[in-house]
Amino acid sequence: MRLSLEIKPYSFKLIRSIKTSQGSLEEKQGWLLKLRNNHGACGWGEISPLKISEFKVCQTILNKIGCSPLRNELEEIIRLSPPSLGFGIGAALAELDLLIDLNCNKAPKSAFLLPDNNLLLDKLDAIIHNFNQTEEPLTLKWKIARDSDDKEQALLEKILKKLPGNSLLRLDANTGWDRSQAHHWVDNLLQDTRIEWLEQPLPTNDTEGLFELSKKIPVALDESLVDNPSLKNSWKSWQIRRPSLDGDPRIILKELREERNNLVISTTFETGIGLRWVNHLAALQQKSSSPTASGLAPGWCPKGKLFSHNPKDVWEAV
Repeated sequence: MRLSLEIKPYSFKLIRSIKTSQGSLEEKQGWLLKLRNNHGACGWGEISPLKISEFKVCQTILNKIGCSPLRNELEEIIRLSPPSLGFGIGAALAELDLLIDLNCNKAPKSAFLLPDNNLLLDKLDAIIHNFNQTEEPLTLKWKIARDSDDKEQALLEKILKKLPGNSLLRLDANTGWDRSQAHHWVDNLLQDTRIEWLEQPLPTNDTEGLFELSKKIPVALDESLVDNPSLKNSWKSWQIRRPSLDGDPRIILKELREERNNLVISTTFETGIGLRWVNHLAALQQKSSSPTASGLAPGWCPKGKLFSHNPKDVWEAV
């Protein structure tokens, strides 16, 4: 079966840059896809790689696909291409196949991503003040390994003094520690039950060290799952799954419908087209036996039609 394919590039700047131990993110670039079958039905997709090397590979592949690809050609491209491209095409095909209804999804509860260290405490005060008006537990994510251990551990003490007793804190080192640093932090954290997990504390090639660390404290893998996808089958603790970087979304959709445990759905700052999938998968995760706040990072993307839940509005906004 031949399909009609349209592609639009997009870009937007985040409200403020996100700094990690590996660098900073200020702008997102990618492509929106619209697939149409011979009955006039549309499926929408988004391709938004983070790595420059993957962006260039995706660009080369998209330039070669053409405007009327065969269905089996697209399936083969998914199998052979970078995960971000697999997500975009797979999402559009899944919608054409009516595997998912993306028109009535609602974003579930999310962890709040804290800003740079110099702005953190003021922002934390505002979040806590607003959240005190609700009865839900507060979940926060703090990107660490951006400053010296001494400074960040002193800041951690201040954060924990402010946090309500029923709140949870996720510490994300983005591969920025070595084993000695990680174990030093863990030894200081074990007594506080509000630490939900350490996220990717060690480099992706130190799987042995990550397994060892997970015996002392919950460890959530993120970058390791991208560099070594086989860990999705063997890592029993938490997995941070970012759908737009995870490959064909029909796979994780199946996992969540089968109530796979210890998966956390996280954003990579998508437009409304990609966000429909992120929200839907996050809502499914809430129905598992291990529900936890998703990583949707509210308040980091600008507002406007580019972030609408109506894919036609997003398409027209580019």
